[in-house]
Amino acid sequence: MAHPGELTLQRRAGVTRDGWGSAGTGPDIPAVAGAFLARQRLVVIAATDDTGAMWVTPLSGPPGYATARDEHTVVIDRLPEDGDPLHGLFGTERDIGMIAIEPAERRRMRVNGRARQDGTRLVIRTEQVYANCPKYISTRTAEEESARVRGAATATDRLSGAQRRRISTADTFFIGTAAPGLGADASHRGGRPGFVTVDGGRLTWPEYVGNAMYMTLGNLLLDPRCGLLFLDWEAGRTLHLTGRARIDDDPVRAATVPGAQRLIDFDVERVVEIDGGLPFAWTFGELFRHNPPVPPAGVRLAGARQAASTRSADSDGVNRYAPPRGMT
Repeated sequence: MAHPGELTLQRRAGVTRDGWGSAGTGPDIPAVAGAFLARQRLVVIAATDDTGAMWVTPLSGPPGYATARDEHTVVIDRLPEDGDPLHGLFGTERDIGMIAIEPAERRRMRVNGRARQDGTRLVIRTEQVYANCPKYISTRTAEEESARVRGAATATDRLSGAQRRRISTADTFFIGTAAPGLGADASHRGGRPGFVTVDGGRLTWPEYVGNAMYMTLGNLLLDPRCGLLFLDWEAGRTLHLTGRARIDDDPVRAATVPGAQRLIDFDVERVVEIDGGLPFAWTFGELFRHNPPVPPAGVRLAGARQAASTRSADSDGVNRYAPPRGMT
């Protein structure tokens, strides 16, 4: 099915390849993808709760906990636990986005479809299965003897100072998006520490050169609600954010951030932090060597505030990437 958000962004970027993006994916799990999945220790899922808020959460386990049961079914021997924003939501089937990632080898596989709970397992009926390139992935290796006890979850409507500092030094996060009638998606974002800036309750990050499928941004164009997940890879804390994002294609503002094609502003609405939400420790290896440099945070925040002031003075402040006609 053609995705109107993706098509709009592709046309504006000059991408003319037919069937690129969601329309070019299929539900089949190739044998090589099934073998890859069976080796993984981390998958990240994205889904909406009953209020329509999007959340992203990790499901981690030993190799073999996530498998392809057949060419159209993924089974994960884990469920979101108590305190997780997605806990208890899969008693009825719902849209899900999933990314299985092998940081040590910079490999990733994405699966979108419909998921439901089956006992203690999550069963995903696949609709889109495809691989992504290694761009912007920091290498990390799971430690074999580092299982942790899951701790308490705390929920608030704003970021603490410690959380803002963790975000502003992160080299990786995961994003979940969805669009009405078009399913959910989970994706990875990476860069040098500091590529995400925090100004109060607003996060901003650059969109670097990717595969031009625009599956994340295509969803955001149609529905600004999204979720973010930041992992404390060493200590095991998971930071789950939900809110709304705005695509800013102002070239003047993007030019203040090396490598940025456009910037994304995300306003936090709710925050959940879980101690021990990531059960295994991961040892850092190295950053992706082609990550663009990161300008000082003060320069970027000043640019963001100037852009916001200009929009208020010169326009109605709406996203310049307006949804295609008929889509709201």
